[in-house]
Amino acid sequence: MRIGILATAVGVVLASGAGAQPSVVATVGMIGDVAATVAGDCVAVHTLMGPGTDPHLYQPPASDVQRLAGADGVLHLGFGLEGQLGTVLDRLGERAPVLAVGPAAIPDDDLIAVDSSYGVDPHLWMDASLWARTVPVIAEFLAVLAPGCDGLAARADGHAAELRALHDWVAAAMATIPEDRRALVTAHDAFAYFARAYGVDQLAIQGLSTEAEAAIADIIEVAELVVARGVPAVFVESTINPRTIDALIEAVRDRGHQVEIGGQLYSDAMGDTGTAAGTYIGMMHANTSAIVTALGGTLPPLPEALAGWAGRWNVAG
Repeated sequence: MRIGILATAVGVVLASGAGAQPSVVATVGMIGDVAATVAGDCVAVHTLMGPGTDPHLYQPPASDVQRLAGADGVLHLGFGLEGQLGTVLDRLGERAPVLAVGPAAIPDDDLIAVDSSYGVDPHLWMDASLWARTVPVIAEFLAVLAPGCDGLAARADGHAAELRALHDWVAAAMATIPEDRRALVTAHDAFAYFARAYGVDQLAIQGLSTEAEAAIADIIEVAELVVARGVPAVFVESTINPRTIDALIEAVRDRGHQVEIGGQLYSDAMGDTGTAAGTYIGMMHANTSAIVTALGGTLPPLPEALAGWAGRWNVAG
């Protein structure tokens, strides 16, 4: 990545506030959680978009623009995820370091190309092995902001190991679902990386963006696939109105097949702050638990590498 290019800009920022704890703003919780975990007490990390916020539709209020402008550094995903914030981020890059984590961490060969205005599917966090690669990139960014920060490298190494263990656990859990039931039906196309990494077919009603309402034809198409495959459960998402899934269920039942809501998944935002699902590991744990249980699989024990996270949040292993 291009941290070296940022060093001069960071030096200018820190020179005006020597001795003060630097501050970083992350656009979405998945980035903010990694940054806060790695930063420890060295950098103050604030996340703009909280639980239930759809980044595709997010329009920053004046207070958030001011918070971005006052930060010593900004972390965002890139690839068009924060589309309506793009102009603000471009302007900020002229006065403080702004890092697009996705392009910096993930090589082109590992990205999913899409035929839309995005060009690349931005939902990288749905594959925990890919998301683990963002940890050293974010750590390097923080290290430039807070040189000499005690323990930053060790925390980064430890957290990357947790995410790799998480990936292995999700893969093992998903493998217990009977093959004929491995169909993940959601409102919008946020789970392509999850589907690729963990061996499930994604059947989404809408595309990557949630800006437009789902078309009736799309609902009917997915309903017919659900009936043909005998899918037992479909899923709502925490950032999307459930009416699209409600319409799908009605269309499926009109065709003589019973399908249930298998639970709520976290797609573009994590869960409530102060809960297990309000962490990235917890988000993936909650999603996997809901999918595996609803589709007839069995959850394996959590690996030892996640014992610390499970203990902090009182999650049964």
